[in-house]
Amino acid sequence: MTERLEERYCIKFCQKLGDTQVETIRNIQQAFGDDAMSITRIKEWYNPFKDGSTSLDIESFHGRHSTSRNDNVINQVRTVVMQDRRITVREMADEVGVSIGSVHTILTADLCLRRVSTKFVPKLPTMEQKQVRLEIAQDMQD
Repeated sequence: MTERLEERYCIKFCQKLGDTQVETIRNIQQAFGDDAMSITRIKEWYNPFKDGSTSLDIESFHGRHSTSRNDNVINQVRTVVMQDRRITVREMADEVGVSIGSVHTILTADLCLRRVSTKFVPKLPTMEQKQVRLEIAQDMQD
């Protein structure tokens, strides 16, 4: 792992010197030989440094930054689903302006909702919701 950190420093150094990606890849492969990062991994580290990033932490480069799962979009989805619980994921995606997958992730991961029949309901109902459901079930039995 220390070697990988050294390689990241080298990539950052090469980029600061003005080396191209190709030159940086050649330098890393020459310096580290068979233990060098893959070309793809070198490019993944080179590009953020070129764009002005200074962090060498792996966490800062892990995956893409989500542009559709921010507080504003999450609140929009929450508002839409609370106004009409029978709305489809596709309709929500069209209304909010994000992908269907993003809406689904927001509903399940951020809002902790799941689809029951044709409605979105909380995964874990509150005690009050449980009591209301119990009363309704008892009324239906009578």
